[in-house]
This record gives sequence, structure tokens and C-alpha cells, in this order.
Amino acid sequence: MICGPTAAGKTFAAEWFGRRADITVVSADSRQLYRGFDIGTAKPTPEEQHRLPHVGIDVLDPTARASAARWAEWADRWVDEACGEGRTPVVVGGTGLYLRALFGGIFQEPELDPARRDALQRELGTLSTDELRRWVMELDGRRAHLGRTQLLRAVEIALLTGRRLSDLHLTNQRPPARRARYLVIDPGPELASIIERRVDAMFARGWRQEVRRLMETVDAEAPAWNGTGYRALRALEEGTLTEREAHDRIVIDTRQYAKRQRTWFRHQLEGEDVTRLSTGQDDWEEQATAWWRGVDA
Repeated sequence: MICGPTAAGKTFAAEWFGRRADITVVSADSRQLYRGFDIGTAKPTPEEQHRLPHVGIDVLDPTARASAARWAEWADRWVDEACGEGRTPVVVGGTGLYLRALFGGIFQEPELDPARRDALQRELGTLSTDELRRWVMELDGRRAHLGRTQLLRAVEIALLTGRRLSDLHLTNQRPPARRARYLVIDPGPELASIIERRVDAMFARGWRQEVRRLMETVDAEAPAWNGTGYRALRALEEGTLTEREAHDRIVIDTRQYAKRQRTWFRHQLEGEDVTRLSTGQDDWEEQATAWWRGVDA
């Protein structure tokens, strides 16, 4: 498992291993599941996917709802298929809940009434992330530090079941399906500037044009729009933000997301199965090689 905060260098590390071994990358990125949402999710290009087999990318329509449990079922199959082809499966991503679902167990989600859920989603979709966070502070305070998608889910569960999602995570657990060795990639303080440079590169690659095209066909309340940056670019296209305002908001939101990811990886991953590494350190290749040999040992 190669994991870490957004923009930390996970894809670079996976490609480095891919040049030295027959691997299949299993994407553990909840936003890369969606078709058409490419630039803003840092999705590997078709050329990159041709050079190195990837699974877990472009498997959902933008209007479909992703879930950790569903992804874990798919990933379990993808891992088996990679092994059957004689390739080493390497799970790569930063969505902590997905990793927990596959390697650490996950709660079994309660059934929600579809009609009530749709009506609630329409109402919640009108709220800003800060407003959602205030709701979650009242309904399920232990989850108030999370991102927009997780905040929406916490409100849904609390209002439609009368129970806190954080409590369900403790009581409705199912056993883990797999065990993994983790390589946590994190460049340290430099990540803030890396994030800004990556946002600049995404604009240069045509992210704004991608959003403009998506707005023509994808409903404004589709779950895929919850990916970091996409709603800011929608606001830019709708004329409520300038390009500089949208850019700066995306940089800030991405840095905040990376901070939450770091907190998760720091508190949730520990022990002998975890190696922490920055691809900026002088001996990173030696450290990466030693980790890989540990996987094979």
C-alpha cells in the first residue's frame, strides 16, 4: 500500500516501482472512480495507464454514489485478479476510509430510505461546507473535522437513522479482508508549495475547460462534484468567483484536505508494517527498495 496526503508523490513512487517490477496499481482514490473528472483528481493519463496497468479508475458515472464498502469489494477482486496474472497488486491512494475498508475492517452501512435520502441530499446540497460543519458539530461532533463528502454522510446518517455515524463505526464493524504493508509518502513542509504548483499545472492543463464541458451534461448535485476544487471552478464559470479567487480557494481547500489526511495517517497507521518516506530525502531510493524487499520477504 502506497499512501499519504494529496500531492505527496504517491503516483511518482508507484511509477518508480512499476519500472522495476510487474505491478498493477489499484487506485484507492474516491474521486478517480468518476468518469470525466480527470484533471482535478490528478487521474493518470491514458498514456500513463498504458505504461502501467491501473484498476479502480473510471468505474462510476458522476451521478453514482461511491462508498468505501463497495470499493473494498471491487478492490478485493482486483487484487486477486492481479495476483492471478502474476503481477504484484499495489494499492495507491489517500482515501483513508477506503484503506480501512480493505485492510482494517469497516462498519456495515444501515439501509436508508431512497426517497427521503434524495430529498435530504437536495437540501444539503445548498449548504456551504462551513454550514455543514456546524450541523455536524451538533449532530456528530467527532466527525466535524472531516471533508465535505464525509460531513454530508454524517448528517444523512444522523437525520435518517437517529444514530451517529461515529457510533456505528464502533458497533457495526466487520472483520478486515486483507493485511497490508504501508509506505506512507510525505514530503513534509514542502507539501504546501507542491500543492500550489500542482493547482497551477491543473489550470494550465485545461481544468477550467474540463469543468465547463462537465457542466453541460452532469447534474449540479452529482456526487462527483464534491471532489476538491470542482465546486470552486463551477462558481468561477457561474461568475460568482474570479479566477484568482477560485485558484486561491482551491489551494487552501487542498492544503486543509492534506492536513486532515496527515492526521489520519499519523493516528491510524503505526507499527512494524508502516514505513514513512519522503521522495525528497537523499536516500529515498534505498529506503523504498528496502520496503519493497520486505513485501517480498
